[in-house]
Amino acid sequence: MTAPSYTVWAVPGLPEVREGDDLAKLIATAEPGLVDGDVVLVTSKIVSKAEGRIVAADDREAAIDDETVRVVARRGTLRIVENRQGLVMAAAGVDASNTPAGTVLLLPADPDASARAVRDGLRDALGVEVGVIVTDTFGRPWRAGLTDVAIGAAGVRVLDDLRGGVDAHGNPLAATVVATADELAAAGDLVKGKAAGLPVAVVRGLAHVTGGDGPDPGARALVREARDDMFRLGTSEAVREAVAQRRTIREFTDDEVDPGAVRRAVAAAVTAPAPHHTTPWRFVLLESAAARAELLDAMRDAWIADLRRDGKSEESIAKRVRRGDVLRRAPYLVVPCMVMDGSHTYGDERRDAAEREMFVVAAGAGVQNFLVALAGERLGSAWVSSTMFCRDVVREVLRLPAAWEPMGAVAVGQAAGEPKARGERDVGGFVVVR
Repeated sequence: MTAPSYTVWAVPGLPEVREGDDLAKLIATAEPGLVDGDVVLVTSKIVSKAEGRIVAADDREAAIDDETVRVVARRGTLRIVENRQGLVMAAAGVDASNTPAGTVLLLPADPDASARAVRDGLRDALGVEVGVIVTDTFGRPWRAGLTDVAIGAAGVRVLDDLRGGVDAHGNPLAATVVATADELAAAGDLVKGKAAGLPVAVVRGLAHVTGGDGPDPGARALVREARDDMFRLGTSEAVREAVAQRRTIREFTDDEVDPGAVRRAVAAAVTAPAPHHTTPWRFVLLESAAARAELLDAMRDAWIADLRRDGKSEESIAKRVRRGDVLRRAPYLVVPCMVMDGSHTYGDERRDAAEREMFVVAAGAGVQNFLVALAGERLGSAWVSSTMFCRDVVREVLRLPAAWEPMGAVAVGQAAGEPKARGERDVGGFVVVR
């Protein structure tokens, strides 16, 4: 049995590519011996030049801004962004090298369409069925160095899904999807080189990765969907995003809440600042339906009694109780409490009041940390102040120490729908500069 093998070589003799050039004809002239099943690897730079993607730009940063859809991470002047093509990469793929001064080179507007055009052109020129991959150079998280990856493809199985099969020992393959197009791009980069002036390579011997029935997904299939991207943001961006995306959620699905996610949020909560090196936070987790019902029934009765003392009509009371049912609609409740262990007593009303306020602020910071961390866990939440109005009832039902002060309650669960967009707030309206 012959061992599997393939051959890869760079294509010499290609001229300097200019706007309007027919890349397929240039490649066919330089490498007329292409055969069915070959894979042609084309550096994106010459595709961009042929397609006129050179633009005047004295300021490369402005060009990056124009090509950016979303900033993923920023460190100094370096930006990792999602660009118009949906690719997450440094500087949106804007290239200021090998292009005249005062200009920059943008990536092809539609790299998959570019690959299809080259493939069709080679079929017309040489009568061959080949795969075509448009490549570009990427850095990668957690790995030093650069490598070429596929940003456009035609006639190539860009992903080889092995899930459902077994390995050599009979173990089931549950998560193995091979990025075939990226592996081919990297193989071509070994012979093209970064500075050798060889922008095209050919791989022969892997005809099984070309052709195929059905629609051609192109290299777009290699881009991970946002919902599956566990590393969608850099560290500081993720913090800002979690804060910005935190919403008060009032409608929840019936899906269970992962207790581990709530405990991770508590771990974030207790990193908040606090006076005198104290730990003024306690979080009571109501994980059983019985515990939630017992607390909420007792709180409802206490609220109704308060409203009756205020002289509210029974109809008004019923409406208020219905509106306040957000805690009942949640599959998980948390009651944050403040404790003042370690607080100072001064015997002076003004100073003692300020001491208590410090602890209240620290408790609020812990609750905010908790809410933001829940958002980071993709859990919806709503902070409701109701337990603060019936602290004795809450302590009695939950059997809490007398010194624990309930500071509201947090409803937790999967949001039943997309929250409404928050209106823009002008930061200047909240800032006073002296």
